[in-house]
Amino acid sequence: MPNVNIKRVKSSEIEFKDKLVSIQRVTKVTKGGRTFSFSAIVVVGNEKGVVGYGLGKAKEVTSAIAKGIDDAKKNLVKIPVLKGTLPHEQIGKYSGALVFLKPAAPGTGVIAGGAMRAVLESVGVKDVLAKSKGSSNPHSVVKATINALTQMRDPHTIAQLRGVDLNTVFNG
Repeated sequence: MPNVNIKRVKSSEIEFKDKLVSIQRVTKVTKGGRTFSFSAIVVVGNEKGVVGYGLGKAKEVTSAIAKGIDDAKKNLVKIPVLKGTLPHEQIGKYSGALVFLKPAAPGTGVIAGGAMRAVLESVGVKDVLAKSKGSSNPHSVVKATINALTQMRDPHTIAQLRGVDLNTVFNG
């Protein structure tokens, strides 16, 4: 994994919207029979560049979702969003899932499916082209999308890292 500056955010001062990505019933087989419980993946975001994901497991659906929301608020990251889209193309990978994110022109909308759509909408991206390759497992796709988003860098950050002004970054 490349050297990435992940900016952690505290959840106490921000209002979040949560989206349920996936919920699964899991079974544990014991000598006494089957025990059912639920596993939920939840994405939270403020639609202004802050997003996090969490996994909750419990005997009931509502408890699993609540645990997932609490876990997601502990794993928040700041993502650069420029004029409703992403700063540049990016590939993210986690386990068997590979995602490709590409900035789009205004009015395009969020062209992404399932788990990727939930993450991108929670970040606040309005226009993006996205493709999910490889595994379609929601856990892996969410983590690969977050991985791609955390690698994003805006022009101001690049200018600071290079020690030059913005015009030099764009004009070479």
